[in-house]
Amino acid sequence: MKLSEIVEKLQLTVKTGAALLDREVKGGYASDLMSDVMANAGEGALWVTLQIHQNIVAVAVMKSLAGIVLVNSREPEPETVQKAEAQGIPIMVTHMPAFELAGRLFALGIPGR
Repeated sequence: MKLSEIVEKLQLTVKTGAALLDREVKGGYASDLMSDVMANAGEGALWVTLQIHQNIVAVAVMKSLAGIVLVNSREPEPETVQKAEAQGIPIMVTHMPAFELAGRLFALGIPGR
């Protein structure tokens, strides 16, 4: 499923990478520990987290993730937005908690790891 379809179906707010929403999402991963994401998220995964600092972009680039969704209406820090735009990482925001978002992604057919 394309990132654009997920944004539309789940009414996510795109903060960065609006031109990159044609990426294919191959799976999902939910974690707030960057070391966990580095060890376990697969290439093309959509990362669900509440972390808002710029290090999330570095992890997303290193793991070739499709994008990042920030939960609980969390907003990325300005430095995070700048780094994500420069590195080509889509960041979306949702009001949903991580548990609800993960369930909805799974219902859309996005598999876990």
